[in-house]
Formats: sequence, C-alpha cells, structure tokens
Amino acid sequence: MGLQRAGMHNSSKYVRRRGRLTRGQSRALRELSGRYVLDSEAIPAHWHAAFGRAAPLGVEIGFGMGHALLAWAREAPHLNLVGIELYEPGIGHILREIRAQVLENIRILQAEATQAVETGFERGTLAEIRIFFPDPWPKQKHRKRRLIQPAFVEMLAERLAPGGLLLLATDWEDYAKHMLAVCDALEVLENCHDGFAPRAMRPTTHFEVRGRGRGHDVWDLAYRRQNG
Repeated sequence: MGLQRAGMHNSSKYVRRRGRLTRGQSRALRELSGRYVLDSEAIPAHWHAAFGRAAPLGVEIGFGMGHALLAWAREAPHLNLVGIELYEPGIGHILREIRAQVLENIRILQAEATQAVETGFERGTLAEIRIFFPDPWPKQKHRKRRLIQPAFVEMLAERLAPGGLLLLATDWEDYAKHMLAVCDALEVLENCHDGFAPRAMRPTTHFEVRGRGRGHDVWDLAYRRQNG
C-alpha cells in the first residue's frame, strides 16, 4: 500500500488515479462517497463534525486497498480514523468493506498527501500517523521524490499531539535507513526503540508479501512526539 504506489506524488498538484474499478467498487463509490469521502476542498474545520463525535484522531497516509486501515478501525473503535488516498479502486474497496463491516470510525480524504496534511489537520491534534510501504523510488535519480523527507516529517511532527505516534514501514533497506536518519534528526521526535522497531501491529500487506518474495526484509520505525 503506499501513497505514491497508489498514484500520489509529493506535489501540490495531482490527478486522481482512477485505475480499473470493479463493478462493486464503482457501486460503492457511487453510493457511499457522499457519506465517507472528502476531497481537498471539503476538509472540515473540525474533524469531529465529519464523524459525528469527538474522539482522538488517527491518520493513515496512502492506505492502498485499505487492509491495514480497516484492521486499525476494528481494533480501535474509540479512534476517529482518516485515510488519505487517491487510488479510486482502493477507495472503492474500502468503502465496500466499511459498509460490510459496519465501521463508522473511518473517513476518506481523497487528496495528495502533502496538501492533505498541511491543510487538513491543525497542529498538535493527531494521536497517531501511519505510513506503511510508501513508494521507495529505488533509482538514485528518483530518490528526491520519496515521501519521507525532512520538511514533510517536520510537518507530520507538528501535527502530532504531545505523546502522539508516527509509525513507518518499508521493505527497502536503503529507504529504511533514510527514514531512520530523517526522523532521528528531528529533536521533537523520540525513537521508541534503539534503531528500528519490532514489527508493528498491522496485517501483512500485498507489498510486504511481494517484497519478501523478492528476498526483501521489512523495517518498521516508531517515533513519539515529545513535548515542546
């Protein structure tokens, strides 16, 4: 799953990645988008209005087909969860599952990640942010396109509440080392472990299975926002 693997780019301009929709996904988008999906021009001033309740807010950036976000919603019904994604088959799939599993604590923000984080969330308001398997951009000349960069991580940290968590995962070792260096360099983020973290509580994703099939390990990182 991962944001740029789902067609997002680290830019203020974007196009919606449509992909090939199944009949069920198309129906879910048609019937449920009005209730669960927001775009960048319709971000609520207060997220509890979108959920109909006040609750701690968690965000997954680039949820792909939504498997990890759905599991999080089931495991943490006390949280309001926002998934950020552009890939329409993924949005259609998660909408189908929201209805099938009767999950009312998920809303979808159909927007590019940087724009969504910058304009969609006030500083110090997020309990947790998750980014699992963002596009690794493995070629050296493309690595500047990677989502996890100092300015973006600083923006994420600003939006975390004190004590809030930032969880990351990748199946590319050099990207994992890059993530570790970027996050460790930000004083307001405290590494919850000595280096990389034990595997996060998340379902095994398509990208993780594919990566392991290619002989890749998976690296998890966990950081906590400090006071100040």
